[in-house]
Amino acid sequence: MRRSSDRIITSHAGSLPRPDDFIELTRARQDGETADEADYQARLAAAVVDVVTRQRDCGVDIAGDGEYGKGMGQKINYGAWWSYSFQRLGGLKLGDFMYRMPPHRRRGNEVVLTSFPDRRDRSLFPAAYADPESGVSSNRGGPGMRLPVCVDKLTYTGRDAIAADIAHFKSALAKAGSEEGFMTSIAPGSCSRIGNEYYKTEEEFIYACADAMREEYKAIIDAGLILQLDDPSIAENWDMVNPAPTVEAYRKFSMIRVEALNHAIRGLPQDRIRFHLCWGSWHGPHVTDIAMRDIVDVMLAVNAQGYSFEAGNVRHEHEWRVWQSVKPGEGKILIPGVVSHATNVVEHPELVADRIVRFAELVGRENVIAATDCGLGGRVHPEIAWAKLRTLSEGAAIASKRLWS
Repeated sequence: MRRSSDRIITSHAGSLPRPDDFIELTRARQDGETADEADYQARLAAAVVDVVTRQRDCGVDIAGDGEYGKGMGQKINYGAWWSYSFQRLGGLKLGDFMYRMPPHRRRGNEVVLTSFPDRRDRSLFPAAYADPESGVSSNRGGPGMRLPVCVDKLTYTGRDAIAADIAHFKSALAKAGSEEGFMTSIAPGSCSRIGNEYYKTEEEFIYACADAMREEYKAIIDAGLILQLDDPSIAENWDMVNPAPTVEAYRKFSMIRVEALNHAIRGLPQDRIRFHLCWGSWHGPHVTDIAMRDIVDVMLAVNAQGYSFEAGNVRHEHEWRVWQSVKPGEGKILIPGVVSHATNVVEHPELVADRIVRFAELVGRENVIAATDCGLGGRVHPEIAWAKLRTLSEGAAIASKRLWS
């Protein structure tokens, strides 16, 4: 994994805006309106070349494929980072009920799975969440999305899909002259947030997800790419537990997911792996987010070299102070978000530089890669998303002058 050896280098969290015609093609494919797979793959390949080239032109050093291979057939469907796995896992069937949020409840001091809670954030602001003009997004997947249920042994069936994703991305990187690229994949803790009727325990099911998804993780690394493991569940589950558990109980609940992830990446090179944590990218108040200080060591327990996390939005920007007392460890890299998906305002490059320098002064300039809070695709208008990536690079250049003067 590249380091900021002579300047602050840049990346982002994964999802980027899809072209309108590609969104329509993906929707038609998902709805069974077209069976021309060759046409789809050709259009996908061209779209990935375009998105990688645009990242290069914006000054992004470590590009992604925009998550284009993870089908998103609607502009408002933000769940492709997660729901793509439904098409790459065997042993699932489509449930009979509509998807709501993953079912967490408390039993004494223990966090357990039950049925259909609402987020505590949603409960505190019901009118805002119900008002389509409030600017608050529901984060319930796409309209009509139904929850898969595991009914048999979980297996990985996505070999052709991940092979195509890798081939398209590596070709695009070569054409753009990009030195390094990363590809996202869902972590077991988030992958397992679906129904389960086959495995006897929740922990057994999480480890089954780990064993199945390991094949995808290994394919990405074997292809010479950086693997980014997406796991919002580590922070986001907190808001879904009703009533709120103790921090100790929640940390225990989360460590099961971290241990399963470490099981899935055992033996894989840490210096090819980065981990993404967020509090849920939907637009909302987020007043029930767990504090970074309460889960930072849970995040750092993941056997990765790099750690990507929200640090630019107004709910979490102040938490840079956590790193005054917490050190990531020898050889580790922080990838803080210094531009946010949570606002249409394009951050000023000087502000971006200020945010970068804060982290660099605490953990070392070579140990910081500047990035976005979360995926920009679907969360802000495409024009704004690309403007945010340009200001990210401009801010990194300003920070570099300060840090290497």
